[in-house]
Amino acid sequence: MELKGILAISGEPGLYKMIKHSKNSIIVESVVDGRRFPAYASSKISALEDIAIYTNEGDVVLGDVLKKIYEKEDGKVTPISHKVSAKEIKEYFSQILPTYDKERVYVSDIKRLINWYNTLQTNDLLVLKTEETVSESKTKDESETEVESETEVEKEEKPETNKNTEEKE
Repeated sequence: MELKGILAISGEPGLYKMIKHSKNSIIVESVVDGRRFPAYASSKISALEDIAIYTNEGDVVLGDVLKKIYEKEDGKVTPISHKVSAKEIKEYFSQILPTYDKERVYVSDIKRLINWYNTLQTNDLLVLKTEETVSESKTKDESETEVESETEVEKEEKPETNKNTEEKE
């Protein structure tokens, strides 16, 4: 899953897109209603791409967990709400990630994860990383490199003239 630029801010409900950096804050926009406001350094801001879920074998990146939910639900919103009982939430999440660490992953974490998934899905922000996407980005990087090398060659071919010598002649 491509989660670049999607943020969670403590004390603020929902998810946010990073719009731009300012002097001592970042400007964020709500994914749900488009409201913009500055998020200061005193707020705990977490990028979704940096979050991982504890498992018995190690950590699993949030994008991989969201991808598993996406595949299980065939790209639709989850049938389970984040407001159901703890038992139902644990059963559902065990189907998604059976090896999650039951001691370190709390029900509140799972509820937040399901809420995030549903929010991203309803706002069409779940973008699967496919082979095409990866190859397109590589092709873009290669073409940028080619353009840079062409401009380097053009610079070398141009003879440099010195204005001082031209004025004296």
